[in-house]
Amino acid sequence: MDAFFDLAIWTKVAIAFTFGIVIGSFLNVFIYRFHTGKSLRGSSHCMSCGTGLKPYELFPLISYVCLIGKCRTCGSRIPARYFLVEFITGILFVAAALISVNAFSLFLLLFVFSALVVIAVYDLYHLIIPDEFVGFLLSLALIGQAYQLIQTGFSVVYFYNIGGALLGAVFFYGLWHYSTGRWIGFGDVKLAIPLGLMLGYAGVFSMIVLSFWIGTIASVFILAYQNFVVYRKPHLRLLPKKITMKSAVPFAPFLILGFLTVLLFEVNVVDLLSYGY
Repeated sequence: MDAFFDLAIWTKVAIAFTFGIVIGSFLNVFIYRFHTGKSLRGSSHCMSCGTGLKPYELFPLISYVCLIGKCRTCGSRIPARYFLVEFITGILFVAAALISVNAFSLFLLLFVFSALVVIAVYDLYHLIIPDEFVGFLLSLALIGQAYQLIQTGFSVVYFYNIGGALLGAVFFYGLWHYSTGRWIGFGDVKLAIPLGLMLGYAGVFSMIVLSFWIGTIASVFILAYQNFVVYRKPHLRLLPKKITMKSAVPFAPFLILGFLTVLLFEVNVVDLLSYGY
């Protein structure tokens, strides 16, 4: 209870969240302009009328709320994705600040969480995970493993971690191969490697199971949401187009949510399944 009123903790939370929503604003620009040939240095503008945004319209979260999610010039709806990416990045940065044990792990987690936001959103909108993103995430995972190796010395556990990550990728490869890419994409197969490395061999199984549980629940929710809430209201859609039972659904966001659940809450699926026995 005392921790709830700890000023130092709340200061850390406030700084992390503020920094997170600022980075989230940059990630929105990066996601929108990636592989479009547009420079990240270009000024932000309305995607409908092309009007440049004023400085007071660039405040993360606040500008979206003040403008009621509309362009001040043409009145076009601003996709809710921009608000959500900023908010989620802020929350993840707070989580990184709270669970980090030192400056190195903090900065590593900030980069990891930023990469995961980009991957999840890009996959949602384009149904693909660019190799550049997976390669960057794998580099971060290897840096983390190298740091642990330096800190604790060599251990056979590192071979277990590599084996667990590869087994997770092999499992997804089997799904991809058997379904000829209809169930999951090959990008998900590659994404499982860095995620598995970061969790370690003990967390890979839980990550996989949770990703399917979360995917099932989220798919049912999205179908219900778009049929009963956003019918004829395209500005409220979370996805670029309506999905049906036969639609290809991006799996990376579910895999990432499974990863975050294990990492942040230390969820063990085996313990959950055996609870009460």
